[in-house]
Amino acid sequence: MKIDRHGKAKILSQQEIELLFSEGLQSNRDRAIFGICLYTACRIRECCTLRTTDVYERFGVIFPEITFRKGDTKGKLATRAIPVIEELRILLLDYYPSPRSWFLFPGLNGTGYIHQDSAARVLRKACQRVGIRGVSTHSFRRTALTQMSNEGIPLRIIQEVSGHRNLSQLQKYLEVKPEQVRGAVSALSMLSTVGKRGYPDTPSPSPDFTSQNTEKPLF
Repeated sequence: MKIDRHGKAKILSQQEIELLFSEGLQSNRDRAIFGICLYTACRIRECCTLRTTDVYERFGVIFPEITFRKGDTKGKLATRAIPVIEELRILLLDYYPSPRSWFLFPGLNGTGYIHQDSAARVLRKACQRVGIRGVSTHSFRRTALTQMSNEGIPLRIIQEVSGHRNLSQLQKYLEVKPEQVRGAVSALSMLSTVGKRGYPDTPSPSPDFTSQNTEKPLF
């Protein structure tokens, strides 16, 4: 079921990601599709149109980087190569198209490549299976980019991963959490409109205590 998010795909939590990949997605192919989307921050069409030779060498050996060809990217801006981290490598080891096909994710009857609408239906059923609402194929890309931003990765570097034309387009993808807003606003407490009250390290002695100390000894 879709939820109105004003045109922005849902950001997946760690728990939702684990649930989707362990119980929602039912095949190694489906886990590989959305694993690529998550761990490379690519668009679903970029994933669906991958050639087998963009990912695997001979006999299922995985390249250190996945190549997204310029002609298959949005706007055909540039070819980009994204490193394969260990989490993605494990998913790709479990999936290897057999018999070896031209496209990494073959379409119906082994011809062409899987259509992005077909991938969206697979995801929709997986989410229904585990009771997660509001997810779209774009959620993986937006989740990945937001995670990198939250980890303090400079936007210019994130842009190299995402393939956005400019930083302003990239920034529209990044989610700001309420706790981040609260943290930012709390930093403004340094800008006090009144002087800070000073408190002595030790309290002044009471008048009674002072008078007792100033009395003359009896002897």
